[in-house]
Amino acid sequence: MIIDSFGRRFQNLRVSLTAACNYACTYCVPDGKKLQAQSAELDGEEMARAVSLLVDSAGISRLRITGGEPLISPKFDNFLRGVTNLGLTDIAVTTNGQFLSRKVPVMQETGLKRVNVSLDTLDASSFRSIARSGDLATVLDGIDQACAAGIKVKVNMVPMKTANEDQVMPLLKYCLERGIELRFIELMNMGHLKRNQMYEREFIGMEDLLSLIRNEFEVRKADAPLDSTSVRFEIPDRGRFGIIANESEPFCRTCTRLRLSSNGHLYGCLSNSKNYSIRHLLHEPYHIAINELQGVLRNAMASKQRLAFTGETTVMKFIGG
Repeated sequence: MIIDSFGRRFQNLRVSLTAACNYACTYCVPDGKKLQAQSAELDGEEMARAVSLLVDSAGISRLRITGGEPLISPKFDNFLRGVTNLGLTDIAVTTNGQFLSRKVPVMQETGLKRVNVSLDTLDASSFRSIARSGDLATVLDGIDQACAAGIKVKVNMVPMKTANEDQVMPLLKYCLERGIELRFIELMNMGHLKRNQMYEREFIGMEDLLSLIRNEFEVRKADAPLDSTSVRFEIPDRGRFGIIANESEPFCRTCTRLRLSSNGHLYGCLSNSKNYSIRHLLHEPYHIAINELQGVLRNAMASKQRLAFTGETTVMKFIGG
C-alpha cells in the first residue's frame, strides 16, 4: 500500500470503461465532436483483471464505473457482474442517463446501489444545446426507473452563467422533491477549456451558487467524509445538496482517487497529464504483476497535486472523470 507525506493513499478507483460517448457536452468536448473510443481499448476481461490487481496492490475499496459513457459499452454488463465479486465496499456508476432505463435490470441483478446521472437542465431546448445530443424525457424516465428499483440516484450538474444558471433552482427543487442529492460541479479548467475564454465567461463559484440558493432556502453546512470531493449542505426538512468546488475549496490534500483509462493507463491526478500504462502487466503471472505495480503506483501518487487543482489539457472523459 502506497502512502504519501500527506497521508493520502489510493482507495477510490475510477474506471473509464470506454472513451466513446453519445453526447458532446459543451464543457467536455470542443466543436460538438462526439468522443470516439480510444484505439486499443482493454477488453472486458482485461479491464476486470486490472481492477482486481489494483484492489490487491493498492488497497482499493471503492469503484466508480465511468466513461465516456459506460452504458453504451458492450463490456458494461459482464464487467459489472465481474467486479461485484471482488469484495469492494462500494460500486457506483456515472452516466448521462440516456440508456439508464435499459440497464436498471442488470444493476438490480448485481446489487448495484448507486448511480450518478449527469444532468445540467430540465429545459428540453437547453438540454440539447448543452449536450448536443440525447433526449431529456428519456433521461428523466431512467432516473424514475432507477429510483423505483431502489437504486440511490445522485444528479450532477455543471452550472454555467449563460448556459444554465437559470436552471439551478428548478433542478434543485426537482431533486429535493424526489429525495435525490444534487451535486453542483464547478466548471473545470481542463481539456479544451484550459486556454479558452469560455471558462472565464461561464464559471460559477461556490459562493455565487450558495447566494442564489439562499434567496429561497435556509442552508446549513453538513458533515462529509474526509476524502469527499463534495462540500455538503442541508436545507432543513427538505434534503441535502453538495458542491464539488474544484476552484473555490480545493480538496487535493485529501484526494484518494486513482483513475484507469479505457486503454490501460493509470492517472494519479486530473490536474496532471502524466500516465502509466499497465497493459503489459495484465497478462503477467499475478504475483509478478502485483510486485511491478508498486513502482507504478508510487509514480502515480507522486503526480498528485499538493494543494489545489491547477488545470490540465487532458480531456476528462478519457480518464474516468
